[in-house]
Amino acid sequence: MLYHFFDLHHAMLTPIRMTAELMRTAYQHPMNPLSYTQGGRSLAASAEIFERVTRRFGKPSFELPTTFIDGKTVEVEEQTVVEMPFANLVHFRRKIDRHDPKVLIVAPMSGHYATLLRGTVEALLPHHDVYITDWHDARQVPLSEGRFNLDDYIAYVREFLSLLGTGVHVVAVCQPAVPVFAAVSLMESDDDPALPLTMTLMGGPIDARVSPTKVNEMAERNPGHWLAKTVVTEVPFYYPGAFRKVYPGFVQLGSFVSMNLDRHIGSHMKFFHHLVEGDGDSAETHRKFYDEYLSVMDIPGEFYLQTVDVVFQRFLLPQGKMVWKNPLNEQTFSVNPGAIKRTVLLTVEGELDDISANGQTTAAHDLATSLPAERQYHHFQEKTGHYGIFNGRKWREEIMPRIRHLIRQFDPGADPVPTADLTAIPDKAPAQWDRSEHGIDAVKARKAKAGKTAKEFEVAE
Repeated sequence: MLYHFFDLHHAMLTPIRMTAELMRTAYQHPMNPLSYTQGGRSLAASAEIFERVTRRFGKPSFELPTTFIDGKTVEVEEQTVVEMPFANLVHFRRKIDRHDPKVLIVAPMSGHYATLLRGTVEALLPHHDVYITDWHDARQVPLSEGRFNLDDYIAYVREFLSLLGTGVHVVAVCQPAVPVFAAVSLMESDDDPALPLTMTLMGGPIDARVSPTKVNEMAERNPGHWLAKTVVTEVPFYYPGAFRKVYPGFVQLGSFVSMNLDRHIGSHMKFFHHLVEGDGDSAETHRKFYDEYLSVMDIPGEFYLQTVDVVFQRFLLPQGKMVWKNPLNEQTFSVNPGAIKRTVLLTVEGELDDISANGQTTAAHDLATSLPAERQYHHFQEKTGHYGIFNGRKWREEIMPRIRHLIRQFDPGADPVPTADLTAIPDKAPAQWDRSEHGIDAVKARKAKAGKTAKEFEVAE
């Protein structure tokens, strides 16, 4: 009934929301003398804020029609390479004759659409042939399409990598770090020819026992049966995915907002002042961010519950106990990160990440026991939170160049980055990409610098 109550509440607010929209339009109209007064602008600002916080935002578009390569504007065509029940593989085809590395971005299935990674795609486009997993809103997937759990997610990652063929570089942002790490481990064990050349894990919970955050603690203290009864609910009959069990996007959004409630309230207060003062640029920046942030999708219930159980409650991957059940034949295989010997591993963490804390992603290095040290790298971004490691200025200027350089270091057949692009966003000291500065030794050194030894970062079973 949770979903029905939410929809009913939204429907009951519709007349008030429409009245607020009418008020906003009236008090912002240039022919209305009150629109030039402090009181009129305040009423219009209040009405707009009410309308926005009570609105349901649909799926945004990527809106990346062009990119810049070698100082020139190049058209980009968004193409769906393959359609599957729970996700599409989307290709951002650049209309230029270049041989750049193929990069598969695995977007998180954590409540937001893949468009949350618009900035990630935009920064990679000039120098890479970019693909992304575009996960579907579970309430739009008919029940006849069957279940979707963590095992299916891993199968989708393997399927997409196989479709793209050899010589692919995979980037996992946040939640997909675990299934991507598992998929590459399984592919290495199977000697799969589609094994990616490099694997970049960004702010993901490889070992959620390390420096647990509020997200980790919340997931750990609530047993699976309680979550199944409390936050997993059926999709109402009037949606295409009627009667499918889902973890609703509005519940996940509520959790995210509550974690930083003061920050969101403060942001909306600034938005109010920007509107009253007539600061259109700042107000539009706020709108763009929250148009994306408030656009949420439902997650398949099986996937949500299995992920919480495997990743945040039993910590099976770091303990060497994770298994994968092949959805095609129900055969079970052990996930052994120690099998990884060829795929280069890069981990990225932000100093202020309050979702996947420092040490959770770098735990991948401890698990990849057979991977040579010269094929393990790490980037630690100071004064950066979770979203800042894949969006914003520090992502574009500090993190993306590291990834760009590493990918080309292990993809020698790719075209060189144009001089104009390197002048605009240079690689950050590429000569320092060695074991002492950015390899596995750097991970241990950073932990020691933080006042903790590598041993102290390990969590006893």
